[in-house]
Amino acid sequence: MSSEKSTNFIQAIIEEDLKTGKHGGRVHTRFPPEPNGYLHIGHAKSICLNFGIAQEFGGLCNLRFDDTNPTKEEQEYVDAILEDVRWLGFDWGERLYFASDYFQQMYDYAEMLIEKGLAYVCSLSAEEIREYRGTLTEPGRESPYRRRSVAENLDLFRRMRAGEFPDGAHVLRAKIDMASGNLNLRDPVLYRILHAEHHRTGNRWCIYPMYDYAHPLSDALEGVTHSICTLEFEDHRPLYDWVLDNLPVPCRPRQYEFARLNLSYTVLSKRRLIRLVEGGYVSGWDDPRLPTLAGLRRRGVPPEAIRKFCDLIGVGKRNNLVDMALFEYCIREVLNLTAPRVMAVLRPLKVVLLNYPEGQVEEVQAVNNPEDPAQGTRPVPFSRELYIEREDFLEEPPPRFYRLAPGREVRLRYAYFIKCVEVVKNPDTGEIEEVHCTYDPQTKGGYAPDGRKVKATLHWVSAAHALPAEVRLYDRLFTVPEPGAASGNFLDDLNPHSLVTLTDCRVEPSLGQAAPGSRFQFERLGYFCADPRDCRPGRLVFNRTVSLKDEWEKLKQKGAV
Repeated sequence: MSSEKSTNFIQAIIEEDLKTGKHGGRVHTRFPPEPNGYLHIGHAKSICLNFGIAQEFGGLCNLRFDDTNPTKEEQEYVDAILEDVRWLGFDWGERLYFASDYFQQMYDYAEMLIEKGLAYVCSLSAEEIREYRGTLTEPGRESPYRRRSVAENLDLFRRMRAGEFPDGAHVLRAKIDMASGNLNLRDPVLYRILHAEHHRTGNRWCIYPMYDYAHPLSDALEGVTHSICTLEFEDHRPLYDWVLDNLPVPCRPRQYEFARLNLSYTVLSKRRLIRLVEGGYVSGWDDPRLPTLAGLRRRGVPPEAIRKFCDLIGVGKRNNLVDMALFEYCIREVLNLTAPRVMAVLRPLKVVLLNYPEGQVEEVQAVNNPEDPAQGTRPVPFSRELYIEREDFLEEPPPRFYRLAPGREVRLRYAYFIKCVEVVKNPDTGEIEEVHCTYDPQTKGGYAPDGRKVKATLHWVSAAHALPAEVRLYDRLFTVPEPGAASGNFLDDLNPHSLVTLTDCRVEPSLGQAAPGSRFQFERLGYFCADPRDCRPGRLVFNRTVSLKDEWEKLKQKGAV
């Protein structure tokens, strides 16, 4: 047991339970995703909480797939979820389970409820069940099938299992209270008929348990003590308790709810994410603009940054909107310490050093990461013809523009001072094609022995040695913090510039063997990663993970957070 003071209400509950000997001094949690889509950063909060609680208190955490709806579940999603949880840094050991593991036990329990007079087969249509349920201000009405005998209910339920009836012909409902103020207790459906092939059980079953029935039973059968879920399940807790209180389960879990993660400038609704993917607004579930863990991984977000973010936002009981800038701050904090620095030019402008010997090549030593001296240095080739960023030169610079301009001297990172002496333009278009400069051979390493200073340092690559690359500049997917809040249609707020692809970039030769998924800081430009799918020797593709601009730090300095 941890000796540290509790930092959230769930930790406080567990500490009290351990103190009083509740659950026999055990702590057993679970992360129970439905395999009907890809996990996103909101799920990461739950993963970190459930596995983190188990680690902190010396307990266990299961990974369980609540696979009770075969019409929406696929093995693809199971495999993706397994990969995501591992990537985040968590291990379930031998405790990988599926709700479908317990289909027979759940069925047997359902027959027990029928025999106790606590469940009945209802033959109303789905529309009629909704109509009979009533509203928040009006009580529901009892189904005309509520008084069926135990024998008739058992017979019908067994025939449902045997496949005698079509989908929708009957359901099994709990017999609780049609006048309850909680709509979830107005004879909720426990089983429905679905003639659909299940990704694990095939066609062995044609009736499937509802989530609210399967979930508490799965928890109990696995020995879970603390069933931690998000606030939308708070109104479902009385039904969770009702199921467990009326059946001879081997363990009695308790459900606790916490606030789900809401993140600005994105959407975390599975329905909306599916619409983005299926509508072609993004390239797939691993599109780097999506908040899916697959998308974040492909974008180059390190799992440590996600864990750090989940730790910073904490666990509360009230929903709120978390600023995307905080997440981006966590990404920078991790990458600043770990990502090697390299030089890349995204929009190249050729610079010719007129007084540098033609054909000469030298190597300058570049620091791999000033935050981590152990990463050492690397050689970078330097020659007469270079590329700099086009935006680093202006022929007629405005005030406070300190980069290269006619007659001005600047520093080339790790190399020399250079001075612009001539501009070469395309005679037809007037576009600047080259900038001719001179270099000062006395300033090798970027420092002048006479002590003179320059106001700008530029990154660069050697034209003869640089490698061509495609760079994808990813930005926030939406233009407003709460997509759809104003118009009612979140698609109206899509950012048309969320992806800008540059195909004529140049990178230093050390990136020629960049491993897919490896992360770098492109000096002065931001953090990038070699695209895990598309980057390979001979075709270099890099995704921007996050810019160098830190909005969260600026907000903190202004006292806004």
